[in-house]
Amino acid sequence: MAAPYAGRPVGRLCRRNDCRGLPQSRRFGVSLATCKTRPAAAMANRRSRQGNRGTGAGIRRRRGFVTVELNLPRHVRVKPLAGGRQAFYYEVPTHFRKLGCSIPNEPLGDYITACGADGAGGRAAILNSLFDEWNDARKGNVKDEVAGAAIGTVDWLFREYKQSKAYLEKVGARSRGGYEWSMQAICDTLNKKSDRIGSLPIKSISPRAADLLYDKFITTDDGIRMRRGEKFVGLCRKAWRVVHRLYPAEFAKDIPNPWQGVTMKTRIKAIKSAVTRDEVYRFAKGCIAEGSESAIAAAAAAVICFEWLQRPENVIAGHIKWSSYRVAGKPPTIQIEHHKTGAIIDHPLEAILDDGSIVHLYSEAEAVLSHLKRLGTPMILREIKTGKGEAEKTTGKTFAFSGMQKIVQRMRFACELSDDFTLDACRHGGMTELEEAELTDGQGRALSAHRTRESYAGYAKRTAPRVLAATMKRHAHVMATKAAQEAQPEQPPPAAAPPTGDRPRIVSSK
Repeated sequence: MAAPYAGRPVGRLCRRNDCRGLPQSRRFGVSLATCKTRPAAAMANRRSRQGNRGTGAGIRRRRGFVTVELNLPRHVRVKPLAGGRQAFYYEVPTHFRKLGCSIPNEPLGDYITACGADGAGGRAAILNSLFDEWNDARKGNVKDEVAGAAIGTVDWLFREYKQSKAYLEKVGARSRGGYEWSMQAICDTLNKKSDRIGSLPIKSISPRAADLLYDKFITTDDGIRMRRGEKFVGLCRKAWRVVHRLYPAEFAKDIPNPWQGVTMKTRIKAIKSAVTRDEVYRFAKGCIAEGSESAIAAAAAAVICFEWLQRPENVIAGHIKWSSYRVAGKPPTIQIEHHKTGAIIDHPLEAILDDGSIVHLYSEAEAVLSHLKRLGTPMILREIKTGKGEAEKTTGKTFAFSGMQKIVQRMRFACELSDDFTLDACRHGGMTELEEAELTDGQGRALSAHRTRESYAGYAKRTAPRVLAATMKRHAHVMATKAAQEAQPEQPPPAAAPPTGDRPRIVSSK
């Protein structure tokens, strides 16, 4: 019996066999996305021939072309060249470049050189491994050898702490980078024997060892850094307490937490700056006069932080919404949600007096908000235009925190304000104004949504107006006391008391 391919040209048979070995094809070429790990397709120009009639899923008929699906690694971008050829380039995303990534962008040549035969090798694999190493160091993640640390070591302790609810539910996403960096720095500290602390057993960290480690924590090439030591000791104390509750057998029974009671050096704590109401609205008026959408957004953010005591990161992230501002059918309020504590405060915008007149409580702030352009549900958004001509659309996108900081500093300089002017200083200024208004502790916390007196008291600065008000009250008390004493009539001196001791004996005379 003759073979099924008998009588067919050999060249046609070879071409068909080659086509059957190719992966599945698609109708599009290599994706231009830089960071998508899904497979993309690279198109190879080729003249159509009569014998190229693939019938399976491996080949799709298209006149003049055969498309081949190829894997595209991360951060690899494809650019078309003249003549239909394609070149591959390694490009680090702008987000990571702004975070300090020093891996250079570079051309990679053709696909085999750039990505290897299977899309998992080539020059791109080397650059991506360098990128992963840098990114892990930036986030403070444990190294590979730490990920498999032995149970009972300090490395293992911090790994378990990061997987606990105390870390995942109590440490915010904004703070985790600092936590992870601190844990890595603690584990990488060397003792006198040049042993890495992370590789030592938990039971070997005694109270005396904790005192010596504190001295190492605060000693750096830049001098003594006492705040660094406070953070490290506080983190160790918490991690020891959390993991000891979960795995008590891995800790010493006599002193399970050696970080309790570590004596730390006294330092003068820096006081965060606070701006005044005049400075906030001077900044807002300057931004509105400048006229750009970004400057007006910065003005609104500063006013929101000052008047309604919202945290800057929440304002910039879009948590202040139009849907929570003067809702129809409800009393005129603006709703402020504090994502750190979960507290929600409805700040009234108007008050009705006994005579029926209406008092607008935040007229200046609402005048600033009226200049905002509604680009979406959040109040603070930057304008993004897509498309061209009649198809052009305008949408809103939240600001990056660093981007808003740059806008605030640019406008601060234009308004000739001090270097201390920041969105955080606006919030601290609003908190200080509560104390200058002589609100009670309960009234101030009702506006700021602080849970404890200690946290609330830390925001109010001891400004000159507060000191002057306290001094005036003290002076008034002294003057009132003197006036009361002068108004009293003079009393005769009290009679002298008889001397104590034996009474004199009276002798009668005849």
